[in-house]
Amino acid sequence: MNVKTVLILLVLALATIFALVCVLLTRGRAPSACQHQPPQQSDADDGQSLVFADLTPEEMAQVVRYLRGNLGVQLADASRAKPSDNCIASVDVQVPAKAEVLWFLDGGGARPPREALAVLYFGNQPDPNVTEYVVGPLPTPVYHRDVTVQKYGGKVPYHRRPVTGREYVDINALIQQELRKAPLFLAACCESDGTDLAILTTAPRGFKSGDRVTWFVLFHSVAGTGYYLSPVGLEVLVEHGDLHVSRWRLRRVFYHGRYYASMGDLEDAFRANLVEVVRLQKPQAEAALGSMRPRHPPGSPAPLQYEPQGPRYSVRDNCVTFQGWSIAFGMNPNSGPRLFDIRYRGERIVYELSLQEALALYGSNCPGGMSTRYLDGSFGIGRFAYELVRGLDCPYTATYVDRHYLVESETPKTNQNSLCIFEHDAALPLRRHFSDSQSLYYGGLRKNTLVIRAISTLINYDYVWDFMFHGSGAIEVRVHATGYISSSFFHGQGTDYGNKVGPHTLGTMHLHHIHYKVDLDVDGQLNSLETQDMGYELVKDPWSMQNTIERPYLRRERLEREDKAAFRLNTPMPRYVSFASPRTNKWGHLRSYRIQVISFAGEHLPTSSPIERAISWGRYQLAVTRRKEEEPTSTSIYNQNDPWTPTVAFADFIDNETITNEDLVAWISVGFLHVPHAEDVPNTVTVGNGVGFFLRPYNYFSEDPSVNSPDSVYFSSEQDAGACGANPLACLRPTAACAPHLPPFRYGGFLNL
Repeated sequence: MNVKTVLILLVLALATIFALVCVLLTRGRAPSACQHQPPQQSDADDGQSLVFADLTPEEMAQVVRYLRGNLGVQLADASRAKPSDNCIASVDVQVPAKAEVLWFLDGGGARPPREALAVLYFGNQPDPNVTEYVVGPLPTPVYHRDVTVQKYGGKVPYHRRPVTGREYVDINALIQQELRKAPLFLAACCESDGTDLAILTTAPRGFKSGDRVTWFVLFHSVAGTGYYLSPVGLEVLVEHGDLHVSRWRLRRVFYHGRYYASMGDLEDAFRANLVEVVRLQKPQAEAALGSMRPRHPPGSPAPLQYEPQGPRYSVRDNCVTFQGWSIAFGMNPNSGPRLFDIRYRGERIVYELSLQEALALYGSNCPGGMSTRYLDGSFGIGRFAYELVRGLDCPYTATYVDRHYLVESETPKTNQNSLCIFEHDAALPLRRHFSDSQSLYYGGLRKNTLVIRAISTLINYDYVWDFMFHGSGAIEVRVHATGYISSSFFHGQGTDYGNKVGPHTLGTMHLHHIHYKVDLDVDGQLNSLETQDMGYELVKDPWSMQNTIERPYLRRERLEREDKAAFRLNTPMPRYVSFASPRTNKWGHLRSYRIQVISFAGEHLPTSSPIERAISWGRYQLAVTRRKEEEPTSTSIYNQNDPWTPTVAFADFIDNETITNEDLVAWISVGFLHVPHAEDVPNTVTVGNGVGFFLRPYNYFSEDPSVNSPDSVYFSSEQDAGACGANPLACLRPTAACAPHLPPFRYGGFLNL
């Protein structure tokens, strides 16, 4: 072997050793951490979104101090107030009138004064009532004015007030007192003395205005498991309308298909062997129906979405911006999420997009279930939007925002991390094309969406509220229902009203109807409503006159009055309904945004029902009206406890006014019929239980605005698709090969309960 060969082998050996050393040194080393790059900041907002901002805890506290010192009446803390007391029920922001806001945002006018809306219960007065005050200016109030008559046309009677937490405590005490009158029956039916039974309210409360009489349904309570699936068959009717708690009484008892005058009457019937008792064993936590405890140890981690260079959206105060979008966001403690001044590429598309109400209407052969029509705004859709669980309710790396409220207390409360914002990769092209003829190329764009989300827990149900903003200029609004079904004790012909989901549990049928307000301003405030649909016309073939052809054609119509623009639920509606500007795009078409509803709603309550006017918004899948400052919401928190004389009746909004070149509002109802089944245990799943609507540009632009997205991909057969310069997807390996920064998992959602 000559020297040259030896040297070559030595060099090769050294190179091999060096390579092995490099591998050994790098094996097991974590990839470098992702380097966050701040998103491009836009100064267009410049703090203007704060005109819509929710109150801060400091502002709420200032309002409470002002009211305590300036109303001239004694105020009890609402958390401890008796019905015969005066108290501050809630404090929220009073959003200024639209004209004032637009003069400030667009006309260079002064910022409107910041004000609060305070709701007070006056029980310690000769004429008990609910009064609403506007208090301002913040942060240091010096005035208040009563706006109750201005808003509602008269005083709000005291019986319409929502039930407070303290009232429920007193009702529970009364029920426990009554249960003690039937010890032998409770021991036989439920292995209970009554103290370990959970009590669930129903609503509305009676049969006529002034009633405050509520059925309460009793369940076995098991720690760590939803009690909603364990009814014991016992329901009680409580009259609690008197200002003095000592005068409340239990009016009726229901058990297993029969009614009794009192618990004592039921006990006597039991002792006389006149009650058909279903003897239930007290469920154990590990075997309880509906337990959500994991049944298997954790597996390998699921896929994780993360941003290699940090979020591409920006959140400042109450404003989020993302790839041309800007949105002011907030949360009404009663009605839930609300968005304002939604702009795309600098142009306002929507002035207000807000949830109005969520109705759950039940059927059953038990009194509690058959009489339940929950109007969740009365309970507090925003108030009960609790902390979101990082990595499950929202992506782990989402931005989480605290929300503050003052309800039934003089101390502001915080639901921390109760709203999340994130960019979502839908794993679906927004648009794409593979060309296999003429020239060979591929072009496309990923469907990445900005999402604003909150989740409300309203007794048994959890509603996932999503507001999504697409690169095409479209807005998507979506709600999913999950959580526990409500149930009745199974007896008699129970399957006429649902399905049996447990040994003695009837999953009761119900409707979910959700209502939204959409104040579209398409290329300005003045819009008209345009519809398009299709028909077929039979024509002779121009090139073969002896033959005919069915030719599709467009039917176009402008709807000029509100009555024509009120589309009844579950009736045919034009497939294209658009808010149109008087101005045109490049091709001569009116700049428009289309409303596209995705819903599977059940039947609306018959209009002959004495409570139907309180939910008359549910008559319509879509209704378009003139915008009026005196019609800010489609319902009221006072409708729940007096639906027979509703404080706000949406049907009155539709009075056949002209809607051509006017400031218009779209009121949209979505929903679905839910017949619970075995697979709803332990929880209803979100799959198939989502509804909503789209607001889509329709000739608003001259082409799809997503062509300007920096995420667009294009390469041809003549290019090297694997080269970073030709294809941004080829750049992912060097730019995204990093470890995401994951903050430690913490959860404080149980703190304010």
